[in-house]
Amino acid sequence: MSSLGEVVTVALLAGSATGIGALPVLVTSRISHKMYDSALGFAAGIMFGAAVFTLVVPGLELGSMTEVLVGLAGGGLFLLGANRLVPHIHLLFGRERGEGKGQDATPIDAEAVVDVPKEPDIDDKMRKAMLVGSAITIHNIPEGLAVGIAFASGQEGIGFAIAAAIAVQNVPDGFAMAVPASQAGVSKAKTVLFTTLSGGVPEPVAAVIGFLLVEFVVDAFPLAAGVAAGAMMAVIFREMIPESHAHGYADAATLTFIAGFAVMTFIDTTFTV
Repeated sequence: MSSLGEVVTVALLAGSATGIGALPVLVTSRISHKMYDSALGFAAGIMFGAAVFTLVVPGLELGSMTEVLVGLAGGGLFLLGANRLVPHIHLLFGRERGEGKGQDATPIDAEAVVDVPKEPDIDDKMRKAMLVGSAITIHNIPEGLAVGIAFASGQEGIGFAIAAAIAVQNVPDGFAMAVPASQAGVSKAKTVLFTTLSGGVPEPVAAVIGFLLVEFVVDAFPLAAGVAAGAMMAVIFREMIPESHAHGYADAATLTFIAGFAVMTFIDTTFTV
């Protein structure tokens, strides 16, 4: 069985891959909606494949259908509940959407190509940074949990498959986060740093929680895997797919979703055989 330190290292490397996706903002301040939507679709496809192949299927093999289904429902409800209770905002392409208690949506007209505006007021930027950090933390928790749960259950092959999927998925996911952050006026260097930390901090923390949960609760993998998968699916269908279809490029986003799912199929087969 893997040690806690090894699990943290794997989750840290996988989570920090978000920073790679932020690198394009160093060379351009103009990103098309089509590229943005395609990146979201690709990330959603990988994430969905990870939820199915590395969590639901192994959960069914190692436990009962009831455990997995209860976990799926619990994970989905957790994510939806967190979205309602935790104040946060999504800096979407061309607009801002607030969620959670005390947050209201503030739509802004979006153009086909968006230029990065001037630096906003420092207090407003700090507020946005904190609220965006809340959103990112909520959405990265299921992935980290999945890594920790798999390694603690002695399923190292599954754990590496999940980590590889997270790393690949985090590249376009980081791109999708970096573009609106840069658009909001955050400097390029800080955009790369914050995007890297957005995955590099919450995912190892969640991995530790998942690892310790299974360590202390015998045969918890099927239920815990269902919880992680349910939360990941809720993120995909509540956030990623609707946003990737919001600018008139649904076909491109759909094709990249399928491509992402295919990549996850390859990763799962390669790492678990």
